[in-house]
Amino acid sequence: MKRLPIGTQAFEVLRRSGNIYVDKTEHIYNLISNGRIYFLSRPRRFGKSLLISTLKELFRGNKEIFEGLYICDKWDWTKKYPVIHLDFTELAYDTPEKLEGSLFDFVKTSARQNNIELQNSQLETKFAELIEKMHKSIGEQIVILVDEYDKPMIDSLNKAKEVHQGIKETLHNFYQVIKGSDEHIKFMFMTGVSRFTGLSIFSALNNLNDITMDYKYAGICGYTQEELEDGFKEYIGSTAESMGISKEELLTKIKYWYNGYSWDGRTCVYNPFSALKFFDNKEFEGYWFETGTPTFLIEQIKKKDDLELLSEARVVSSGTLRGNGSGYANINTETLLFQTGYLTIKEKKIIEDEPEYKIDFPNNEVKRAFISSLIKEYTLRSAEEVNVINKKIKEGIRTKEAKVLEDSLKELYANIPYDLHTKRESYYHSLFLLTMKFVGYEVEGEVHTDKGRIDVVLKDKDSVVVIVEIKYAKENEIESRIEEAINQIKDTKYYEKYINRENEVALLAIVFSEKKEIRCKFERVN
Repeated sequence: MKRLPIGTQAFEVLRRSGNIYVDKTEHIYNLISNGRIYFLSRPRRFGKSLLISTLKELFRGNKEIFEGLYICDKWDWTKKYPVIHLDFTELAYDTPEKLEGSLFDFVKTSARQNNIELQNSQLETKFAELIEKMHKSIGEQIVILVDEYDKPMIDSLNKAKEVHQGIKETLHNFYQVIKGSDEHIKFMFMTGVSRFTGLSIFSALNNLNDITMDYKYAGICGYTQEELEDGFKEYIGSTAESMGISKEELLTKIKYWYNGYSWDGRTCVYNPFSALKFFDNKEFEGYWFETGTPTFLIEQIKKKDDLELLSEARVVSSGTLRGNGSGYANINTETLLFQTGYLTIKEKKIIEDEPEYKIDFPNNEVKRAFISSLIKEYTLRSAEEVNVINKKIKEGIRTKEAKVLEDSLKELYANIPYDLHTKRESYYHSLFLLTMKFVGYEVEGEVHTDKGRIDVVLKDKDSVVVIVEIKYAKENEIESRIEEAINQIKDTKYYEKYINRENEVALLAIVFSEKKEIRCKFERVN
């Protein structure tokens, strides 16, 4: 079997070392044939660096390593182009001064590698001189490839405001040189995690064609289902055998765990890192999530009290997903979660000529890992403690023991700081939905029926359906509110749409009080 390219981001190394390569050169050919100045946003560990490396080897005319790929007999290998490849993961950028120094060194090194002498002393003029002289010395326009353009800004989010602003200004001035050197540029491709149109960097490069949500390039990074089944055929067979299940069962599980990322609402892809790690370890784990703790995301959600947007799928505009008009100081949480890969497009609709997008967690890996991280952060409990309590919660629901469920929820939520508790029913509604998702239930929030709206519907693999009504109460209202909740479900007959031969249906009322008291009541329907 060919080797799994885990951690290999250099196209030449990958191709010469007997690694699996999922051929993306048709996308690359179409990209180059139809434009020249591009930007692509994708989450971390999604193959952006490999894509940049592939473009570099293509423009340098390294034909040998493209043998057998789509683009090989379509490319003019008689031409070789000078390439400037800037990878921000290789630079120092803790402060604006370090960033400027790193960029200065990068320009000098690039000049030396191309046997060019530079006369200018300032960073911006030196960079402009490099671009012009590389073009003239070789006689071909140059190619500029920028990988992880936004890493200095993302990593400075929690630093002092003046540090972050200084880094942003340094990058703005540097990128502005590229715009002014257009006559010398054959092709430019820039990647990153975020794309915020309110940032001055994008005003410096306002000729960029953003293909992040372009359906034509929805599969340019990541593996489609077809690519996974074709490219990893042998690994699928050996993994199914070692796990003692059929190939069909294995593919269903892999899809549930790792597929589901989409930027157009139609084409779904796997995160390459998760897929490769799974075939290597043959265990279902949260591989992608564990490569970086989203501390700033958790802090953003806590700061803005945005639990609701994670509790169920939401509909947003394209402007929200693109971050139109926003900078890091006023980031919309939905924008941030989408662009960093924790939410993805599940459906796209055109309403009155305008696109609307339904967004949700892409798959089980991201959903479980992110909710777990969020619950641990809110409840101040360890992963082990949360897992033990979750088993008690599931047992309480399975046995319909109200006291077991009450005590388990109290135990889980007891450590939530007082300032995070609010007197809004929607807060507890969202917190409960997130908990149930993590416990393992299929969760639907605010389900509409012909009689009204159900707060929460829980379903499990054993065809158990639980209709839940959640109330918030003052301390002296707990008993009356619990009865009100259970009667509301019964009087409106919310449960009727779920009653059939296959389902066991139960009703559950939950009351959260202002002093962290929790009361539950079950009633069986069938």
